[in-house]
Parts: sequence; structure tokens; C-alpha cells
Amino acid sequence: MDRKVRVRFAPSPTGPLHIGGVRTALYNYLFARQHGGDLIFRIEDTDSHRFVPGAEEYIIESFRWLGIKFDEGVSFGGNHGPYRQSERRDIYKTYVKELLANGKAYIAFDTPEELEAKRAEIENFQYDARTRMQMRNSLSMPREEVDQLIADGKQYVVRFKIEPGEEVLVNDLIRGEVRIKSDILDDKVLYKSADELPTYHLANIVDDHLMEVSHVIRGEEWLPSAPLHVLLYKAFGWEDTMPQFAHLPLLLKPEGKGKLSKRDGDRLGFPVFPLEWHDPKTGEISSGYRESGYFPEAIVNFLALLGWNPGTEQEVFSLEELEKAFDISRCSKAGAKFDYKKCQWFNHEYILRKSAEEIAGLFAPIVANNGVEESMDRIVKVVEMMKDRVNFVSELWPLCSFFFIAPDTYDEKTVKKRWKENSAEVMTELAAVLGGIDDFSIEGQEPVVMAWVESKGYKLGDVMNAFRLALVGEGKGPGMFDISAFLGKEETLARLKRAVEKLG
Repeated sequence: MDRKVRVRFAPSPTGPLHIGGVRTALYNYLFARQHGGDLIFRIEDTDSHRFVPGAEEYIIESFRWLGIKFDEGVSFGGNHGPYRQSERRDIYKTYVKELLANGKAYIAFDTPEELEAKRAEIENFQYDARTRMQMRNSLSMPREEVDQLIADGKQYVVRFKIEPGEEVLVNDLIRGEVRIKSDILDDKVLYKSADELPTYHLANIVDDHLMEVSHVIRGEEWLPSAPLHVLLYKAFGWEDTMPQFAHLPLLLKPEGKGKLSKRDGDRLGFPVFPLEWHDPKTGEISSGYRESGYFPEAIVNFLALLGWNPGTEQEVFSLEELEKAFDISRCSKAGAKFDYKKCQWFNHEYILRKSAEEIAGLFAPIVANNGVEESMDRIVKVVEMMKDRVNFVSELWPLCSFFFIAPDTYDEKTVKKRWKENSAEVMTELAAVLGGIDDFSIEGQEPVVMAWVESKGYKLGDVMNAFRLALVGEGKGPGMFDISAFLGKEETLARLKRAVEKLG
């Protein structure tokens, strides 16, 4: 490539970061890393009415948790700042004046009421070459009147002057050539005098140019604005520095049609935000992937494969592997269904790949919060036996609590099915056999107990099912000798005795 790859992720601080935005940032990150380029973090806060306190900090913390690192931008420094659009007002004003001076834009004074009246008068009204001369703007009004209105402090907007009859070509890395007739485009507002700030369209073009952005990788929802951005680059004479576009497929609902929304997550029980979000206006709390027990590596891995195909059977990728494998030309044009159950599967896979010691470090506080004082060594042993059975560390306690706390009740269905008429007698015999074993390891117990079962002519299943019920309280857990070896002789015999007394 002739230019250094420079990409940007530019969220608006209007609330929590949606998981779709995380994927867009991830693809920008992977593209930059693969090409030895830079990833810029820019804040688009030109819409002051929608600003939400704490949103910017939330976004930065989300990426810190996910391990997606930026090279420059807000809170990261760099030579192209400032990186908050609200701090670049004077820069944008310079370019607004340039467009006006070159006849590429014009000033419009139409009030919201006047615009609404025109929409009622003209079906499918659009502010463009066909209607602009019917409106109150610097193209339809005398220069003296325009100057006087500005001098009087009348609010106005600056609109881009779209010339009809032009074919606009957008070269998209994912979608190929996209051709649009300029006739269908409206004269978009680029600047508002009310707050002296540009709109998204102008601010992005100016920032991308000045920050030397080489590629704009963003969601499919921005594709309709691409022709306008191409025309703006041409209006400024910046064709040679125009970035290449890549519009990513939408994230779709897990069920039915349409774009993934927070309502889908609320209805089906999965987060759509990376971190838990506390809405400062409503007080509403929305769940996050971090607080729900997901590993950041699992989220990154899951999102990478939503709309991108590595071309192999491999599914589990580290971030470093993704950096090497990612190829934007292998992104799909079609929307990607958000399979939240697959996301849980990824979390399970990362639990399997992590050491028992690492998982035990996360599980130990849960054990302590349930009033149990236990050594880390013993918690590690439990995790080794049980981590392959869970998708989340939080699921270990209900599955493993019997290792730490003796059952005081017994599952009625299991009792009915597994505790036979002679179970009390057989368990009393088993206790005597176990009591005579000095080596209470798995290897020390198993051959002795098996020989006893065979010599008595008992059904192995009946013995082991009753044994499990006595030690666990229900029909779950790993191998019985794994359980009894962990509990030790004294605790095993105490649980057998209690079961015999309670179940009879």
C-alpha cells in the first residue's frame, strides 16, 4: 500500500457502547495490526443535546477490558489532536467558510415550522436542487437580506449544495463498486449556527482528512452516507487522500428479522453491552458481558466470526491469531445472526483452555461468599474435576457446593428412584468397608469397593447411585471415588451415616 494504514473508531458519547460498535472497533483494530498501521480513537460529540455523562469513560473502560488497544486519540495522545470533535470548532468553521466561498454550500434560514409546512405541501419532500429555490436560503434570497439576517443573530444552517446529474462512485472493500445518482441525495446540513458545531457529515470528512485516515471501516448503516462523503472530498479537492471504504454487515436478531436491539437481549437473557451500564437519567441498569461472567477473549473471538470467515475450520482464535488471519475481503455482505448461545459456547471453550489455577482464583471468592473457608489447593482440585461442565465460573457453586458443604436435604425424585429398600443396609456395609481402608485415594478405594460389590452380588449401579445420593444429596457430580477421595474418610463416613439415619 502507498499510504500508511490509519483507521479510526469514532463513537458518540450518547450512552453505552453497543456490541455492534465493539465489533466495528475490533475489525478496525485487526485491519490496522495486520498492515502495521495505527488505530485512532476519536469522540464524536457534536450533538450536544444527546451527550450522556460517563459515556466516554464507559467506552474507554470497555476497550481496556476487551484488550483492544488504540495507538492515538482521546486519552491516548497523538500528533493529530484534539480528538474530541467539540474541541475542534474553529477547525470546522474554516472549512465551512471554504465551502461557502467556493459555492459548494449555502446558508439556509428555514425554521422547523417552515420545513414541516413544506413536507405537508410536497409529498416525499427533499431539500435539493428541485426545491431549494422555494426555500429561504442564500441561493433564493438577496445578498443584503442574508447579511442582515446573520447580523441580527438569526439562526441558520449551512447546507451542502448537491449538483444533480452526477454519478457517484463508492469503491467498497466488501461490496465492490457502489454507484449512486446524485439526484437522489438531499442537501445535507453540514453546520448549525445555534451551537456553532458541524454535523456528523462535515466533521468526519474534515477529521479523516486531517488525521490522514486511509480506510473507513464502519457499519452497513452508514453506507447511504458514503456518496455524500465522496462528494465532500471532491468539493474540497481531496480526491487523492480519499480513504477506502468498507461497510460491515449488520448484526441481526437471534430470532426473526431485523437489526439486533437491546430488547432482544432483554427478552432472551443476554447482554448487548460489554460492561454493565447504569443510566444516569433513568437509573435503569443494563447487563454487561463482563459482569455476566464472560471472558473478554471469548467476546473478541465470538465477534470476530460474526461477518468474517477465516476460510478454515478453526473457530477458537487468540487475539494474536486473529491479527494474522484477518482478511477484510473475507467479510460477508449479508447480515450476521447474533447467536448468543454460540457466545456461551466460546466462553465454555475458554474455561477449558484456562488452567484450573486461574479458574480457581475466580471461583475462590464465590466459595468464601458462601461462608466456606477452604484452601486454594482444594478449590483447584474441585475446579479440575468440574470446569468442563460449566459455561461460566458462577455456575460452579451450585454444581460443586456439595464438595464443601454436606447435604442436609436429599432430592425427592432421586430418593424415589435411587434409594432402594435395602439401601440403608448396603450403605452401612459400605461404610464398614471404607472404614477399613487406610489409603483413601481413588486407587486405594476403588479395587476394594469393587471386590466387595462383586463378592456380595450387588448391582453396581444400585450401590453407586445410593452412595452418590448419600454424599451429594442428588444425582450429580463426577466419579464417586473422586468425590469420596476429596472428602476424605471421616467426612465420607459421616455423610453415609447421616443419609442412613435420614432416609432409613
